[in-house]
Amino acid sequence: MTLPEVTMQFSTEARCRELLERLRWPEGVMCPRCKDSRVSRMKDYARFECVGCEYQFTVTSGTIFHDTHLPMPIWFLSVLLICEAKKGMSANQLRRTIWGEHRGSYKTAWYLCHRIRSAMASAEKVMLDGTLEMDETFVGGRQRSTRGHAGRIPYSESNKIPVIGIKQRGGELRFFKAEDVKSGTLAKYIKENVSEDVDLIMTDEWQAYPSALDKAGQSRSKHKTVKHRDGIYADGDITTNGIESAFSLLKRGIVGSWHKVSAKHLPAYLEEMTFRFNRRGRADLFIDTLRHMVTADPLTFENLTA
Repeated sequence: MTLPEVTMQFSTEARCRELLERLRWPEGVMCPRCKDSRVSRMKDYARFECVGCEYQFTVTSGTIFHDTHLPMPIWFLSVLLICEAKKGMSANQLRRTIWGEHRGSYKTAWYLCHRIRSAMASAEKVMLDGTLEMDETFVGGRQRSTRGHAGRIPYSESNKIPVIGIKQRGGELRFFKAEDVKSGTLAKYIKENVSEDVDLIMTDEWQAYPSALDKAGQSRSKHKTVKHRDGIYADGDITTNGIESAFSLLKRGIVGSWHKVSAKHLPAYLEEMTFRFNRRGRADLFIDTLRHMVTADPLTFENLTA
């Protein structure tokens, strides 16, 4: 959807809640506590009461929107802006766009952004198969990362954060904040995300990959390597250019949009980037995001900042 479409179609609280009701309860309103479908709408249009357990609730009860004091049209605009920002949008930019330069608080905008990211992170993930590209990169700070080569800073002295990426050709992208890029760590993410029926896994020449495949129960015959150290970046169809392009988009988001991402909240930003990337060609990106927001668990400010 476009910005004019959202502002015209969802300009009131009632219209926003009507859409959320259809997304949360496609087969009719149901009590979130006892799952009873015998529900009556109260005089206050936005509130329901369960006939079975007498629980009163709204369409936002127990969702990402829970206990929000922001108008629903503001939420809808914020979701659209974040969905359509290819490299992400900072909380400050969102604050300026929604409330203006001297109105609204950064804290409110920051919490709003993280609640949307939390909904994105709740999206169901399937095992990756087919032809995969896997690589690792480092984010944060100016210190140069390393793989232990001569003249570079060893892992133990680097202040950068490892990010592991797996991309299925014609399929989904996954990013993971990792403790390191040793074989055991790589094997963990392979085992959790890559199907045993995978056709091919392409990586660079990092020496931990063969051992990682063994530990993950994958055959080495499915592993193909492109030797970047020798200046080779594509050998026919053997390349990691796809995952490296995704890493480039991530880093442009960190440098150009978010400017600074803490290690604590990095996984949330990775989830946002992959959620948007995996749905970049879908016309229902905005609606799909709202659907996850009314099915995901609430995120309190206390838990976010704990």
